[in-house]
Amino acid sequence: MYATTDTLATTPAAQGGRSRWLALYTLCAGMLMIVLDVTVVNVALPAIQDDLGFTSSSLAWVVNAYLIAFGGLLLLAGRLGDLLGRRNVFVGGLIVFTIASVWCGLAQSQETLVIARFAQGVGGALTSAVILGMIVTLFPEPREQAKAIGVYAFVASAGGSIGLLAGGVLTQAINWHWIFFINLPIGALTAVLAVKLIAKDKGLGLGRGTDVPGAVLITAALMVGVFTIVKPAAEEGWTAPRTLLLGLVTAVLLAGFIVREATAATPLVPLRIFRSRNLTGANLIQALATSGMFGIFFLGSLYLQRVLGYDALEIGLAFLPTTVVMGLLSVKYSEKLVMRFGPRRPLIAGLSLVVLGLALFTQAPVDGNYFVHVLPVLALLGFGGGICFPALMGLSMADVKPEDAGLASGLIGTTAEVGAALGLAVLATLSATRTAGLEAAGAAPLDALTSGYHLAFGIAAAIVAAAVVIACTLMRPAKQPVEVAEEEDLALEAA
Repeated sequence: MYATTDTLATTPAAQGGRSRWLALYTLCAGMLMIVLDVTVVNVALPAIQDDLGFTSSSLAWVVNAYLIAFGGLLLLAGRLGDLLGRRNVFVGGLIVFTIASVWCGLAQSQETLVIARFAQGVGGALTSAVILGMIVTLFPEPREQAKAIGVYAFVASAGGSIGLLAGGVLTQAINWHWIFFINLPIGALTAVLAVKLIAKDKGLGLGRGTDVPGAVLITAALMVGVFTIVKPAAEEGWTAPRTLLLGLVTAVLLAGFIVREATAATPLVPLRIFRSRNLTGANLIQALATSGMFGIFFLGSLYLQRVLGYDALEIGLAFLPTTVVMGLLSVKYSEKLVMRFGPRRPLIAGLSLVVLGLALFTQAPVDGNYFVHVLPVLALLGFGGGICFPALMGLSMADVKPEDAGLASGLIGTTAEVGAALGLAVLATLSATRTAGLEAAGAAPLDALTSGYHLAFGIAAAIVAAAVVIACTLMRPAKQPVEVAEEEDLALEAA
């Protein structure tokens, strides 16, 4: 089955066609605000450090506090959407995120900003975890669902590069406080529109899944796991005693969670959901693809800044072609490709283009030219991401039961977040180690930096290549959506 319906929510038919698309744009506005915030903050980090007196090591907590809360709570937030109603959780998350953004903007001390960023992560998890489940509920018809998922995938995957540009403009034109204040009108308007445009769903009720021990175990496991990746593993190494100890704690918590879910009468995450090859495979692919691509956007920005000498605004402009290409394919053509070939073949083709682009980036030299060595890479990443991510989103929800749509939506978000954090930590650590080793051997600083980036780009290509293998072997070839739609039409005519 390619689409899912939600018998617990107001049916899509109850909302007119125009109203449903306005609801989609509202959901995407909420997602865009969450995605933009990550890269906008990255661009403003030097200004924040100078103003509040962060050290280089303590500055990482401006990012890590958000990532730990966001990555740790996504799965729980998705399940809460099924239990309490997805619109309620979405709007509640927007309110928390918006208030926390103002708190961040008003921060005059390091401690206040870090705590406010953690609160932002909580709101971001609540908001983003339920969006995909709401989209497949709003658009059960295969053709419209493919188009709607294309719009969502564009916002989720390409919004980060827009944040690079927005962060540069706001930080340079005004000050870093406004990267947070800008969320106030956007968040407030999105919350109001969500209440007006999105049909209220009842939810299953807390009695159907109030698994407090399971919620505590998985949230603790994800938070400790993300903390391990972004802090001790990135700073001290993967074999450092603290990294190994926290890794063991994460494994014990995950094992306890699995045992709990296998025996609980009303589990937070019913393990039956992983019986679907497509859902399991889609989450593995999501983790690998985001590991490669997110790390490369970060390290690619460093290559442009430290090797080619770009400033924040120039970096944002440099990444715009990726956004434009990805947006054009996601919004205009991904639905046609999925309807014509099914989601599996576009997924494989898109991932293969990403591998090619990452491999090509390993050839960028110290005196690289943007149009020769960078633009072709960004174009390939844009083409690949624009083709593969909408198809992947569709596959991740294809076999999900209506009552599990929020959980599946939170799960795909969780694997993306953990994959991004893991990929960034691994690639950045290996790149820095290669650079330090070459500098110690007497290499020129720029040569050492570039070689470190090349290693990261090559490893990222290998990681995404592994995702291609999974897509070819694990993902179940399904009927093309156009065939499903034709069968449904014939069934209606026969009735």
